[in-house]
Amino acid sequence: MKLLIEKPGMFTAVQDLGRRGFQMLGVPVAGAMDALALRLGNVLVGNEKDVHGLEPAGLEITVMGPSIRVTEGEGCFAVTGAEAGVTKNGVSLPCWTAHGIAAGDVVAFFPPKTGSRAYFCVSGGIDVPVVMGSRSTYSRGGFGGYRGRALKSGDVLLTGTPEPFQSACEGLTCPPHLRPPRDAASPLRVIAGPQDDYFTPEGLETFYASEYVITNSADRMGYRMEGPTIAHRRGADIISDAISMGSIQIPGHGQPIAMLADRQTTGGYTKIATICGADVARLAQRLPGQKVRFEKITVEEAVTLLRRDEELVSELRRLRASWRLKTNFAGPLRGTLKVCVDGEPHDVEWERLDRI
Repeated sequence: MKLLIEKPGMFTAVQDLGRRGFQMLGVPVAGAMDALALRLGNVLVGNEKDVHGLEPAGLEITVMGPSIRVTEGEGCFAVTGAEAGVTKNGVSLPCWTAHGIAAGDVVAFFPPKTGSRAYFCVSGGIDVPVVMGSRSTYSRGGFGGYRGRALKSGDVLLTGTPEPFQSACEGLTCPPHLRPPRDAASPLRVIAGPQDDYFTPEGLETFYASEYVITNSADRMGYRMEGPTIAHRRGADIISDAISMGSIQIPGHGQPIAMLADRQTTGGYTKIATICGADVARLAQRLPGQKVRFEKITVEEAVTLLRRDEELVSELRRLRASWRLKTNFAGPLRGTLKVCVDGEPHDVEWERLDRI
């Protein structure tokens, strides 16, 4: 398909799961802020990993969405993540469902009721050049994605080659129990450290017992928060070391900064804790002015949460396979055909297959 961006929205950019393996060169990972939402969207539209072994790219839509016209081809799309208002040719459509689109259709977005980042996934994925093993946009560095920047009016995007039977995904809906919870009320679960010993007992108690408010300094690089001051034991600076997705730095002023997808690769502020992988997206879906609390968990508990996320993806894949077979391929699942090759008749047994 060929997609014309008629209106770009507030900040819409091409993202996949990020650019890994280059942080030692100072290259940030980038990628989707709510990676699970992107993956589930790709499952809905029938996308599997591409010839490079990469998760197909989609559009990450921040708060105010774009208007997209299909100018060539046909396929299907799904919107996941934030509960955005979505229309096709002016008719409202539900999120978390695969919908068909064809040349002439216009998909438009309205501000989400909940959450801040929605994902527009299309059959075949957004086809932009692979840069350092990823199609993600790193706008601060000006590379990756579509010309290294957020989309503008008049940009034209191509989609990749869709998987077989992609049209059979139309109408498939992700059940509510497979949609990751992104509520803004529950605390973010964190793993202590790696420099939690740099804080006084009172400072640690303040961090875990207090409520912090996301400030206007919140973007893909990190979220700054305001609240009760967290006291250091031996100063706020360390010899710079690696920064992970979800690392929570506490500079000298004692206010938390959560580092996210476009974070720098190293930093010299003490890190009191790291948001577990399963909860990073819950922070990324919150907006300035919303509140944040932190809850300490163990590494083992964090691994269990990640495994649950993987189970969501696997279960939706199984549901997709069942949907294709039962809904779109009614009829016999196997049989025998008579074929003739070089004048010799042959009986050939056949069986319908579907990729999970």
